[in-house]
Amino acid sequence: MESYRLQIKKSASKELESVGTKKDRQRLVRAINALATHPRPQGCEKLSGEENRYRIRQGNYRIVYSVDDRARLVLVTKIGDRKEVYR
Repeated sequence: MESYRLQIKKSASKELESVGTKKDRQRLVRAINALATHPRPQGCEKLSGEENRYRIRQGNYRIVYSVDDRARLVLVTKIGDRKEVYR
C-alpha cells in the first residue's frame, strides 16, 4: 500500500507541544505517524457535516484530520483534550 504524506498545521503542532506528559505526546506522535500508512484506521470516526474529516481517539486526547485521496495527503488540523477539541 502506498503511503500518504503527512502535514500538521502549525496550530496543531503547538497543541501537541502543550499536551500534558511526555508519554502522552509520544503516543500521539505514533498515532499521527501511523496515519501515513493507514489514513482510516480501525476506530476512526468520520465527523458529521464534514466531507473528508475524521478523528481518532488516543486516551483522553483526540486527533482531528482530513484525508485527500487524490493528493495522497493527511492533514492534521487539531489535537486536544476530548472535552475541548471540538470547540
